[in-house]
Amino acid sequence: MQLNQVIIVHKAGNPYSKSWAEKCAEKLERRGANVLLGPSGPKDNPYPVFLASAHQPIDLAVVLGGDGTALAAARHLAPENIPILAVNIGGHLGFLTESSDEIEDFETVLDRLLEDRYAVQQRMMLRACIHEGNRTNREPLSEVYWALNEMCVKPASPDRMITSILEMEIDGEVVDQYQGDGLLISTPTGTTGYTLAANGPIVHPGMDAMVVTPICPLSLSSRPVVIPAGSVVSVWPLADPAVTTKLWMDGVLATSIWPGQRADISMAEHMAKFVILRQNQSYYQTLRNKLLWAGARINYTNNHRN
Repeated sequence: MQLNQVIIVHKAGNPYSKSWAEKCAEKLERRGANVLLGPSGPKDNPYPVFLASAHQPIDLAVVLGGDGTALAAARHLAPENIPILAVNIGGHLGFLTESSDEIEDFETVLDRLLEDRYAVQQRMMLRACIHEGNRTNREPLSEVYWALNEMCVKPASPDRMITSILEMEIDGEVVDQYQGDGLLISTPTGTTGYTLAANGPIVHPGMDAMVVTPICPLSLSSRPVVIPAGSVVSVWPLADPAVTTKLWMDGVLATSIWPGQRADISMAEHMAKFVILRQNQSYYQTLRNKLLWAGARINYTNNHRN
């Protein structure tokens, strides 16, 4: 990997993350790299400025924060094919990020990157766009939105809790109508996020699939469904006179969906690329650690394992 132009992003409002970012930037600049440094948060989005002002290809993005900071980076950088080194500094759960211990000696990390001694994990992403009328109308009414975890269709209102009524099609065939808090369409990566909280399944990120999960449905027959990654999920809001239905990408507001419009959600044509430094990286160990899986209440010893 070359390190001529590097983005360094820290979690907005977190002094510890900012301090780390400044130290990393200083060490990169000593090696002749051009560094673009800035905060990322709900009110801070440095990526459009970084991408527009870069006079040469961006080789790497170092993202210092939690999963939310990593998700924002993936939405903006995956379409540009920029690898992301995400480190949990100032974050909480940290499903998508490396431990801060991995970059304690940042000089060694830079040596490994320059010598190609790392792995790259590719993760499926989703794209969404708003259309009007049935699926024969492919003219978009909105820009394209990206998500690494999930697309969510649910209402938002400042003064009351609204029940949504949504109709879902898969590849043009009506599957079901959902009455409840909304509908999640997630990637395998996203199944350990909002989808898990909504009682959806956990799907290994090495799979190409989409998971459709109703949020608090008012029907005991409404269940999550796992579908092929090549499917197109269309979601129509019904019975929404106040026009409160919104499309959300990784928990961030994308746009409103008006009556007669649909959100088409499908697999993105690009993948998010995460740089992996851990030599013993294990998805199942991550599940055990992050979800606090302790096994049976009585811990039995398996004497049959060599």
